Amino acid sequence: MMETTLSESRDVLETKWRKKLEAEEEKFKLKEEEIVQLNERIVGLQGEISALKDALKDEKNLAAAENAEEMSKLHSEIEILKERLRAEELKGVALGAASAEKVAELEQTIRNGQSERRKMHNLIQELRGNVRVFARIRPFLPGDGVDDDALPMAVPKSETAMKLAMDENDRKGYTFTFDRVFGPSNGQDTVFTEVSEFVQSALDGYNVCLFSYGQTGSGKTHTMQGTGNGQMRGIIPRAIEQVGEYKEILQKDGWQYDMQVSFVEIYNETIRDLLREDVNSDLKHEIKVGSDGRRFISDINMIPLEPTDPEAVEAVMRQAAKHRSVGITAMNAQSSRSHSVFTLHLTALHPENRQALRGTLNLCDLAGSERLDRSKATGARAKETVAINKSLSALTDVFVSIGKKASHVPFRNSKLTHLLQPSLSGDGKTLMLVNLSPTEESTQETLCSLRFASQVNKCELGKAKRSLEEVDEEDAASISSSMSGAAPRKKGGMKSPPGRSNTRSTAAKGRTTRPRR
Repeated sequence: MMETTLSESRDVLETKWRKKLEAEEEKFKLKEEEIVQLNERIVGLQGEISALKDALKDEKNLAAAENAEEMSKLHSEIEILKERLRAEELKGVALGAASAEKVAELEQTIRNGQSERRKMHNLIQELRGNVRVFARIRPFLPGDGVDDDALPMAVPKSETAMKLAMDENDRKGYTFTFDRVFGPSNGQDTVFTEVSEFVQSALDGYNVCLFSYGQTGSGKTHTMQGTGNGQMRGIIPRAIEQVGEYKEILQKDGWQYDMQVSFVEIYNETIRDLLREDVNSDLKHEIKVGSDGRRFISDINMIPLEPTDPEAVEAVMRQAAKHRSVGITAMNAQSSRSHSVFTLHLTALHPENRQALRGTLNLCDLAGSERLDRSKATGARAKETVAINKSLSALTDVFVSIGKKASHVPFRNSKLTHLLQPSLSGDGKTLMLVNLSPTEESTQETLCSLRFASQVNKCELGKAKRSLEEVDEEDAASISSSMSGAAPRKKGGMKSPPGRSNTRSTAAKGRTTRPRR
């Protein structure tokens, strides 16, 4: 009887432990599969790193001594990353499995590696001085008049490549590659994430210009300004918010910042102040160059702005939208009839280090190119179309001359190119965001936009120059005084952030206050 009981107990225990063993073996197999996947990711990342190292060897410009330290630092970071990946792989094999937390950490490491790859690509582009170009394809809109099952003519093939078919039967099509390609499913936040590091350079003392290009109705204004205060916000309000966050970090390091904004439009080759208080202002604005060589626009409102104050930012955007020239055409029910240029002027001082810098952030929403036979524009609208296309042609001529390294670049052929000359002449960083329509009837305009964008992407402006200078005690005091002082606004004007006021250049009083650039 006792032997029978012992035998049954032994069977029960064996069954129990066998099930536990099988469960552990199943877990082990799952973890082995996870390790294999992680190894594949690591191999892929190492391949990217190897390709980047080979690409860097081919870059002649890396011989510059001022970049040697930065490149060495990047190589060091990559080697550290590779060592961390190898250590994690060995640890995973030794332990037999990685916990969910460890897997998440490895995935984050891979994302960091991808970020390093993008940084190295951007460094190469900066060394070359190339104009960076992003392409964004908008989704179909109700106004496009297409069926639900319509196929888009412009489609992304990867993060850096896209294809354009001229019609549904076009099998071959045209393939283009840019620094980044955004598909219809990419939101405003995704687009801004890619340009955020570029925008941030303004606080480091660079002259930064980002302009949105494309045919009318392709989504340029949506990309730059967006709508509301949520996810649909465009690059301009997001850029101001990011500048505010980065500014707070730099202030902890001892920097003092003063920020002002201007917002103008170029309508029929005439500059208009979008932040003007008078609706029918007859002030004439001209592009001028001061004795210090800095470019400015005469008699425009300069609004002191605290970028961390969302209400103040929204007030600026509303004021500008109220005066922006828009109209209805057959191609777009809300067509921008002018080029708008939002500029954030930054002046910074580090009293302890006796350093001062100036940076500008130019965000341009260009009016869309259009054909009169499609837009059906007549009268004043037709005149606007001619002016828009003429200024865009002048922009094309500028980039053609830059691409050919011509001795003369025709910046003065339009107000737009004259205003953007500092950003396009090698002193700053420039990024072009070409916006594209997916419709078949827009393929000709889309092809022209893509060809122009490809040409722009090849232009080398030279390495950007940082506006940072050493100042003595007297100059530092003068700069600090100018940063803290501003004339009060006229009563009834747009509200400024608490404790701040606006500055306006007034030729009638015999003086001209230039924007600090």
